[in-house]
Amino acid sequence: MTIIKKTMLLAGKEMQGAGGILAVTNPADGSLITEIRMASTEQVDLAVTQAMAALSKNNWFARPPHERASVLFKAAELMLERKETLAGLQTSENGKTLKESLGQVSAAAGIVRYFASVCETVEAEAPPPRGPYLSVTTHEPLGVVAAITPWNSPLTMAAQKIAPALAAGNAVILKPSELTTLVSIELARAFIDAGLPEGLLSVLPGDHTIGEAIINHPDLAMVSFTGGTNAGRAIAEAVAGRFIPTILELGGKSPTIVFADADLDKAAADVSSAIFGSGGQSCVAGSRLFVEQSIYDEFMDRLVAVSKKLKVGPPLDEESNIGPMASDTQRSRIERYVEIAKKDGGRVVLGGTRPDGPEYSDGAYYLPTIIDGLDHSSPVCQEEIFGSVLVVLPFTSEENLIEQANDTVFGLACGIWSQDLTKAWRVAGEIKAGTIWINTYKQLSIASPFGGYKESGLGREKGIQGLRAYQQTKSIYLGGLGT
Repeated sequence: MTIIKKTMLLAGKEMQGAGGILAVTNPADGSLITEIRMASTEQVDLAVTQAMAALSKNNWFARPPHERASVLFKAAELMLERKETLAGLQTSENGKTLKESLGQVSAAAGIVRYFASVCETVEAEAPPPRGPYLSVTTHEPLGVVAAITPWNSPLTMAAQKIAPALAAGNAVILKPSELTTLVSIELARAFIDAGLPEGLLSVLPGDHTIGEAIINHPDLAMVSFTGGTNAGRAIAEAVAGRFIPTILELGGKSPTIVFADADLDKAAADVSSAIFGSGGQSCVAGSRLFVEQSIYDEFMDRLVAVSKKLKVGPPLDEESNIGPMASDTQRSRIERYVEIAKKDGGRVVLGGTRPDGPEYSDGAYYLPTIIDGLDHSSPVCQEEIFGSVLVVLPFTSEENLIEQANDTVFGLACGIWSQDLTKAWRVAGEIKAGTIWINTYKQLSIASPFGGYKESGLGREKGIQGLRAYQQTKSIYLGGLGT
């Protein structure tokens, strides 16, 4: 059993935490990777204080945009140079297949490059004069920003917050999930080693008490959080009285929709990937499937056939499509919902259990699961499970479909399969969700804003809008012209 001595980046410097012990385990076999010390509340205060001092001392925002961008470009290069290390850490901590983790390193580097480019190319706006004056709209940093990331995709989620916040001229305090501390620290090292001025980036590992200490710090200027809806609601309540901006990218119960005129083979493959990719541990997982009644049985046969081919196995095995769930706790949550489905009259069409075999005995593995026969009011159809469970329901008309698809507190994403693009576009316009895919799924671009409706969150990440979210907008007027 090893306790790592320096497992925290405080104001850019490696040091040991002063809080309690946090065990880091591998969900593939239950083994202990290491134990680390969490940050203390006193270290939270020190990180924020030093971040504020660094913003003043280093005059980060006052540097020419291309200089700030050069640090981000270098950080992206270092991520790719350290690709194997970053991917290996993520896979060992949360169970993603190594193939997926390698892809996410490339995606994280792409995110950082994008915001580096935006940083050095986006200018202040000068609206056309409407009278004897000149007006200019400028965008200024907020100050010290808290970035709180989840365990399911720590590489891309951290990059998606750190890069725009730094590009916008802020300092960042990153609080990673307890499950993915090591990879988060290693990612942050790329920014430090790229030449980021001292004090502008800290990574503080810990449990919810550290998160609360960061969020409630009086000098914090903004919170950007990705995670569960209940935690997002608590954050919103905590900061409401201080009127600081928040980005909350929260849960989802995203519908996928297959019309009778769809390419059924492609739709079956896409729907299976939409829910079972990453073991269903994705905020945009297509966890509710609506199939037009006239093709219900035919499509179910195709979907089950495709999903049966997915191999659950060790994440380092190149043939594995799905690794373990991120923890035993997460697998137990999935199992509870499957039991609820059975009690509510649901029929387990595929999976619904742990895989057999000695190679699975110590890991948090669970088979891809398809359930039908439920009423849409069942908790299994309404609540986010965050695992490899798909519920399937028939629909008979567009009106019936749209009513059911929107009948949830969430509104993050949706997928539609139909060869009638006019119909698909019409339905897309009626679905209350932040991202709609037609005849595809999970095609994401860092240049396109991302976020949700309803209890799926507030604000948007990605794109130029994602950069502006980390800035204040100021309008300046110069009068006395033309007189």
